Amino acid sequence: MLLLEEIIAKARTLKKKIVLPETHDERIISATRKIVDQDIATVVLVGDRMKLTAAFSSEQLKKIIIYDPQQDKELAEQMIQLYLEKRGKKGVTPELARETVLTKPHFFGALLVEKNLADGMVCGADCTTAETLRALIHCVGVKQGSTLISSFFIMITEHKEMGKDGVLFFADCAVNPQPDSAQLACIATDTADSYKKIMHSEPQVGLLSFSTYGSAEHPLVDKVKEAVRMAKANRPDIKLDGEFQFDAAVIPKIGEKKAPGSLIAGKVNCLVFPDLQAGNIGYKIAERIGNAMAVGPIIQGAKKPVNDLSRGCSVDDIFYVTAITSLQVG
Repeated sequence: MLLLEEIIAKARTLKKKIVLPETHDERIISATRKIVDQDIATVVLVGDRMKLTAAFSSEQLKKIIIYDPQQDKELAEQMIQLYLEKRGKKGVTPELARETVLTKPHFFGALLVEKNLADGMVCGADCTTAETLRALIHCVGVKQGSTLISSFFIMITEHKEMGKDGVLFFADCAVNPQPDSAQLACIATDTADSYKKIMHSEPQVGLLSFSTYGSAEHPLVDKVKEAVRMAKANRPDIKLDGEFQFDAAVIPKIGEKKAPGSLIAGKVNCLVFPDLQAGNIGYKIAERIGNAMAVGPIIQGAKKPVNDLSRGCSVDDIFYVTAITSLQVG
């Protein structure tokens, strides 16, 4: 896919440091080889230094940084203290902080990101989504201007007339089950920022419903209308509108008919679903019936990028998500 090639090329120029903490998984080792061989990023690994060093060639090791929590005792103590500073008021004891940092590589990796020893992290080949998000929230936190962690999928379709050459962002399809209006507004504006950073073009954000511009009345529609109002008030710099039915959002003739006066109806490239049920169903229908390629979920709203993998992920999945994570930095 052309977009993925562009993402890889851009990541290659950025030279970011991305943590892959689950080094007990052979897929992570194989992905690391591919990432450094293609010069996508410097890979930061967490684990037994001796075993990890033996897994790579001397040339590959030039682009790999290894942190061993059991051997790098001074750094480990700094990480324990950092975690305690962040979570001590939440009931984390010194003993629990030590156990977490020394035995959970994804927490150690997230703390490396927080301490600026890495630019981002990709995790979830072995950890559940909940565990990855917990490490993100506890160790890195939410970025300024955002109020929650959410996600988006990059949907690459055969319909070149939709979005940007057939590329659409779908949010939030993986994290927040029932966002309220304020949370929905935050998801919308964060998705706009994600789109601009990755696609290098202007986002046009449509909030979806079963109603377009008041064609139906229901409290669920009111939630989306209020989210549109709040998002516009919070970020007047973003082209954002709704509420839209899907067809009114992406097909110009229908957008003109159903939402006259809208500047983006029929031209939306970022689709914000009203809840997780709709989002998850929507992206899977696009993938399975519409033959779209779904890349993600990509996590957004964090102070620094930490992304989740499916536990069934392939080496290529890890490779591409690492490249996307590099583009999210800064």
